[in-house]
Amino acid sequence: MLKNSPFYAGFAVDDLERAKAFYGETLGVFEVAEWGTDLLSLRAANGYAILIYRKPGHAPAAHTILNFPVDDIEAAVDELRKAGVEFEQYDSGPIKTDERSIATPGPKQAWFKDPAGNILSVIQE
Repeated sequence: MLKNSPFYAGFAVDDLERAKAFYGETLGVFEVAEWGTDLLSLRAANGYAILIYRKPGHAPAAHTILNFPVDDIEAAVDELRKAGVEFEQYDSGPIKTDERSIATPGPKQAWFKDPAGNILSVIQE
């Protein structure tokens, strides 16, 4: 019944205006469209889309909700830092990051949060 239906993933934020500015201006990688007063649609260059919705009492996810593949993670981290993005530092547990906040071995990955506290990453395979 749904095999030909495109689908959208989605996640919650507490403030759509801050989310729109962060994803559209700070990250600058999406086409951001407002769908009414409580919903945003973000469309990536590959045509994939995700919905962001306002949720009163929002609690951020405890896992990575979006990953951004990049060709050069060091350059991506530098560029995002210049835009004001702060990266997470993990010193214990199964994942450890270096002084630049990049985890290895495996795919190189660096995590940061959106204004609502949701975890995002840049990843270089």
